[in-house]
Amino acid sequence: MTDMTTTAAPTRMTSAATVRLGSDVLLTSGRLRGLTVGVVCNHASVDRGYAHVVDRLAGAEGVTLGAIFGPQHGFRSDVQDNMIETGHATDDARRVPLYSLYSETREPTAAMLSGLDALVIDLQDIGARIYTYIYTMANCLRACGRHGVPVIVCDRPNPINGADVEGARLVPGNESFVGLYPIPMRHGMTIGELARFFNEQFGLGASLEVVAMEGWRRDMYADAAGLPWVMPSPNIPTLDTAIVYPGTVLFEGTMLSEGRGTTRPFELVGAPWIEAERFARDMNDLGLAGVHFRPAVFEPTFQKHAKQTCGGCQIHVLDRDAFRPVLTGAALIRMFRLHDPQQFAWRQPPYEYEHDKLPIDILDGSDALRRHVEAGTPIKEMADSWREDEQAFRTQRKPYLLYS
Repeated sequence: MTDMTTTAAPTRMTSAATVRLGSDVLLTSGRLRGLTVGVVCNHASVDRGYAHVVDRLAGAEGVTLGAIFGPQHGFRSDVQDNMIETGHATDDARRVPLYSLYSETREPTAAMLSGLDALVIDLQDIGARIYTYIYTMANCLRACGRHGVPVIVCDRPNPINGADVEGARLVPGNESFVGLYPIPMRHGMTIGELARFFNEQFGLGASLEVVAMEGWRRDMYADAAGLPWVMPSPNIPTLDTAIVYPGTVLFEGTMLSEGRGTTRPFELVGAPWIEAERFARDMNDLGLAGVHFRPAVFEPTFQKHAKQTCGGCQIHVLDRDAFRPVLTGAALIRMFRLHDPQQFAWRQPPYEYEHDKLPIDILDGSDALRRHVEAGTPIKEMADSWREDEQAFRTQRKPYLLYS
């Protein structure tokens, strides 16, 4: 196994316009000349000028585009909901196979990789353990290691910064497609750094090259990088959504609405039996840092409680540096249960290919959050229980970090 990383000297930026994506660095290097390549990407795999990586590869001198691979929600991200597989097809515009890695297989087969000199991965992660694109990448690393195809990962920013780590690590035995490895919910790494970490720590065996960005800093949010925001998946429409997502994604493990079917998914949360004003007041009384809970009443157009009026709140982040999304998500779920323990319910399986374990347990990475909520554990005590894992992971990830 080899692990090569193309890096640039750390850059202290005076302008966000100096950030260059890994795909830009790769495509201007001539590194792919003479090769037939496959690419793992979706509709958000664009550069600063909105040019898509598939078109850039297809038009690159001396490069042959051999195949396209799409993650969950499809290459064009046109499949709205979770657990809806997409089929294989032919991309008519480029006349190459279009393979789904969210289908009967979640990793490329030998036949799919046949004839490729390298597999390029250019996917936009959003900084949360449960986001499946990072496991599509891990599955590609494993498959390519097995079949002798080198992998080139083009790095992209962690949109919610690469500094903050929050939450307990997944406990072995709770692995699923929304959590394959023991990392915290908010990992604070880029997708390229995660590729290095996964490949080395978990023995995936790929011949891996990570093409680093130029000019990116760990403290940057997406809007400081000067790059276009294209929603990475159908229910992450804005950076605001991505910021709260590591906490409110836990609502997928409950029968509460996480705002799917609204224009503010994961920012609006609620249920038909909740009085919005009282709920928001009680959440604000907790004094959580960097956030305000505005009473909100909404009607999802699809998913949980579709066409029903839900009471709850919208999460307004006032101070990104102080805001703790995982703690906020746990506090919200705890409060919903306190408001009506009889109506509150955990979602039942199946969920993301898991047919036995409760969805909340595979989302959280253990049964700890569920037990805390049911016991009414104080919020501070919940947060304190994560401290050791957070510090241990900060230490564990250090050798794989590419930016200061």
